[in-house]
Amino acid sequence: MSKKYHFIAIGGAVMHNLALALLEKGYKVTGSDDEIYEPSRGRLKNAGILPKEKGWFPEKIHNDLDGIILGMHARGDNPELIKAKALGIPIYSFPEFIFNQSKDKKRVVISGSHGKTTITSMILHVLQYLEINFDYLVGAQVEGFDLMVKLSHAPIIIIEGDEYLTSPLDRRPKFFHYHHHILLMSGIAWDHYNVFPTFENYKSQFARLVEMTPEDGTFIYCKEDQHVRNLAVSLDSKRMRKIPYNAHPHSIQNGETILKTSSGTIPIAIFGAHNLQNLQGALEVCKSLGIKENEFYKAISSFKGAAKRQEIIAKSEYSILFRDFAHAPSKLKATVTAVKKQYPARKLIAVQELHTYSSLNKEFVNNYAHTFDEADIAIIYLNPKAVSLKKLELMDEYMLREGFQRDDLMLFTEMEKLKRFLEAQEYHNTNLLLMSSGNYDDMDLKNLKAIINKNHS
Repeated sequence: MSKKYHFIAIGGAVMHNLALALLEKGYKVTGSDDEIYEPSRGRLKNAGILPKEKGWFPEKIHNDLDGIILGMHARGDNPELIKAKALGIPIYSFPEFIFNQSKDKKRVVISGSHGKTTITSMILHVLQYLEINFDYLVGAQVEGFDLMVKLSHAPIIIIEGDEYLTSPLDRRPKFFHYHHHILLMSGIAWDHYNVFPTFENYKSQFARLVEMTPEDGTFIYCKEDQHVRNLAVSLDSKRMRKIPYNAHPHSIQNGETILKTSSGTIPIAIFGAHNLQNLQGALEVCKSLGIKENEFYKAISSFKGAAKRQEIIAKSEYSILFRDFAHAPSKLKATVTAVKKQYPARKLIAVQELHTYSSLNKEFVNNYAHTFDEADIAIIYLNPKAVSLKKLELMDEYMLREGFQRDDLMLFTEMEKLKRFLEAQEYHNTNLLLMSSGNYDDMDLKNLKAIINKNHS
């Protein structure tokens, strides 16, 4: 008989992908949520498992269920959760369930404050290109993959290991639950200020993760990151295999990045020092899985990047409109610097939407100092409604200029005014970079795309 699972908070980006993956595996799936947005809504509807009504319904919880999968969005007093506990139904957080389904696999976990999704996507791309059988969990939609989760009988699983909290019942980072054999760590830069109130507390989560590496395991780490390097140095080297990496040797020619390899040069679609680090990290993971360097290079040449990671929305001979997920200080600085270095002769207009609890908090804003230095025009957008929902104080232009250490920083608090300003700019020999983990309040990019696409004179 096929197993039955009920999802509490089925509408989340990763949660609905897991629901669809289990459906594909032949399991019976039900779920509830108080809000479901696109694309989750449409995908669940097409699969026939969209909840009929919004809200929580204890009557959906019964003894025939093999388990409950609990999303981070649900609260501890959720009525469905309370009934599941009363009936003694097994309750799994998302990462616990992934581990439960992959106990017999070789588990590769990609961790770090930045670059996780890109590195995981690169590895997925290479394995798929080489027709190797594998499962995965990745935090964004990747070209060539229908879902963000796959669970099958494959012998290995590639997991993007997030440090954010597991569930309302488990306040530990998700990545503790995967019990890795191979661990990659890209870098440590303070994030999730609302959960990890000090940088020391944040760093300690990564230290504990590294210590969980088994004696015959592998720790692959970016030696260009001081905090990760310190962790590696402090480890007993007899316990595990340690593999350091830094940015892959490369050159930039006419706005194109070229890899330098032992067997010649290879042009690639991605760029930026941070992405060349990501690529080298992905290469080391693939080598640890038995893939030869020449096979990796052949596959990676066709990798276009993960969704919203330096994604090109519009392009002409003289200008490009980029969209990027960058929101934490380290990500913002890396992305701005990468675009400027790739196109040094072009003006760069960079816009950052402050969207997360950390980025909207005046106590944290000093961590953004000098992240915008490479931009010719630096703009902040924030929605006062988002600030009030998080019960924070709205920062003014002066406070942001102090925090970012940039006297000409511009602030917009109305999306329409920002849109009009951007559409009025001259885009000859100019790139526009939009960065956010949000969506600029669904700003319509149609006119901007048209302006940039026709900019051929």
